[in-house]
Amino acid sequence: MDDGRKPDEAAPAPSYRYVVLATLILVYTLNFLDRQILGILAKPIKDEFGLTDGQFGLMGGLAFALLYTTLAIPIAWLADRFSRVWIMTAALTVWSGFTALCGFAGGFWQLFFSRMGVGIGEAGGVAPAYSLISDYFPKSQRARALAAYAFGIPLGSGLGTLVGGLLAATYGWRTAFIVVGLLGVVLAPIFRAIVKDPPRGGADRAQGAPPAPPVPAPPFGDAVRLLAAKPSFWLLSFGAAASSVCGYGVAAWLPSFFMRSLGLTLSQTAWYYSGIALFGGLLGIWLGGVVADKLGAKSKSGYPITPAIAFLISVPCFLLAMNSGALFGGLGRTGAMTAAFLIFLIPTGLNLAWLGPITAAVQHLAPAPMRTTASALFLLINNLLGIAVGIYYFGLVSDLLKPVFGAESLRWSIYTGMAFYLVAAGLFFLASKRLDKDWVD
Repeated sequence: MDDGRKPDEAAPAPSYRYVVLATLILVYTLNFLDRQILGILAKPIKDEFGLTDGQFGLMGGLAFALLYTTLAIPIAWLADRFSRVWIMTAALTVWSGFTALCGFAGGFWQLFFSRMGVGIGEAGGVAPAYSLISDYFPKSQRARALAAYAFGIPLGSGLGTLVGGLLAATYGWRTAFIVVGLLGVVLAPIFRAIVKDPPRGGADRAQGAPPAPPVPAPPFGDAVRLLAAKPSFWLLSFGAAASSVCGYGVAAWLPSFFMRSLGLTLSQTAWYYSGIALFGGLLGIWLGGVVADKLGAKSKSGYPITPAIAFLISVPCFLLAMNSGALFGGLGRTGAMTAAFLIFLIPTGLNLAWLGPITAAVQHLAPAPMRTTASALFLLINNLLGIAVGIYYFGLVSDLLKPVFGAESLRWSIYTGMAFYLVAAGLFFLASKRLDKDWVD
């Protein structure tokens, strides 16, 4: 019996790994649903509390990211030593409970601190999952498995936009927070009952080989020194962070852009953007994992090169999509909106293609007992810049540009943010030159 600390040493049935993966995807879907629902609720919250774009960006970015990123490190240290499943169960309960509390906020600061609570819970939700997947799937399937896990991002973003928007339009934004938060509280004990903690490094040994004796997790400082000495770790981490500045920022502010610049209502935006996030994201994440696994089998450089090329293609596609109304105005409003929807699918998918390849590569920069810590250090850099800076950046720049561009200031703020994708592409290309040397099999 699992005592909450020692992994189940019995070899799981091959089909069970997919049950675990599906369950982790479901939890990650709720993770992003609770994280991203704020974007679709921006207008009613801003209207009720009288917030500027910059204030809302501060609440959506810094409030969540501050403790989310810093607490991920000590939680990862615990997850490398104790039950990852118990840690994730507790994390799911905490972030879902605080999401529900957001619905009772009476002002900016109450909502700010409730979002900090969501970040505290979510700090234990991702790095342990990366480690679990790496211990259930062999190296040849790992990028695809991690890419499948990342399906939770478009699923959560799409459902958060759709469910949150429709609930807010019908019952108010407070109900949206309460409903989605309580869903996670109900799921937590179910997750604990389904998922078992596998032996660490079990998927790395040769097929048919006897289980290796447990290897104690090394001191935290050893993991930090190991990763700090590898240039590819820094290049991958800051490349992902640069992409996340734009990725999180755009995801948070596109619903407002659709309402301000394209004239959609809250419920129309919910349907419109949820479709873009869901279909574009699913396709891009899966293709990124499949292509990277094929290229990575020939050379490890294929893992960062795949998303680098995707970013370079996505920038002009994104700019084209944002200007579809002017370019395709001859098709009428419905035709122009349809064209914009189809074009938005391309950069939405390409911009998420990094998730499977880069997270798989980071898992191979450290031995199995250090993987959760490696993931948490990677996520610290990625999310501290991506969430805290990204969401606030677009809101602040929108406020600064308002005297010049008026109601279109958010559009121009998003234009400036596209430069972060170019920075990410450059850093990933540099990482491709170093990855073979830093790789750990």
